[in-house]
Amino acid sequence: MNPFPALVLVDASTQTLSVWKDGEKVFGCAVSTGKNGMGCVDGSGCTPVGWHRISEVIGHGQPLGARFSSREPTGEVWTSGPVEGDWITTRILWLDGLEAGLNKGPGVDSHERYIYIHGTAREDELGHPGSHGCVRTSNLDARILADQFLSAGDLVWIGPSQQEEPPPRTVRPEEAEGRLEGRTANPAPEITP
Repeated sequence: MNPFPALVLVDASTQTLSVWKDGEKVFGCAVSTGKNGMGCVDGSGCTPVGWHRISEVIGHGQPLGARFSSREPTGEVWTSGPVEGDWITTRILWLDGLEAGLNKGPGVDSHERYIYIHGTAREDELGHPGSHGCVRTSNLDARILADQFLSAGDLVWIGPSQQEEPPPRTVRPEEAEGRLEGRTANPAPEITP
């Protein structure tokens, strides 16, 4: 696990994702969160809120647009145009919720719901809610995120922004987990340098 993980902020209100390392924004892109809104209940089709950790990065070495089924490459590659269904493409960043009862545990578990940050064949929907609960990115952005900026152990916060600028520095996992004890709500991260 990375001892000084990156911090990923997914802002559902602006449909954007940003990556922060050492207090600096190092990457940003458009996303598409759940068409059914924000929520953590299994089967809702909503994007879960709150603190998560990337549990696994899948797809290194696969071509841009490579399709995955059950986290395995199918051999199909999306290049453009409409497709049947909701293709998961290029890279998968599998998320594990960190907040018991909110996004971790029976009926709400982000990992068991197979919530990912992933590339999509529906790049036309980026910037607008349209997924079945995952956080979709363009294929190029999925490859950049997985191959250049993120790894297992990095922290992810998902929700509507409550501040104009994201936090000024990277958060260590133990700091995030320490803040979660006894909490039931998920405000945007309030992290001081």
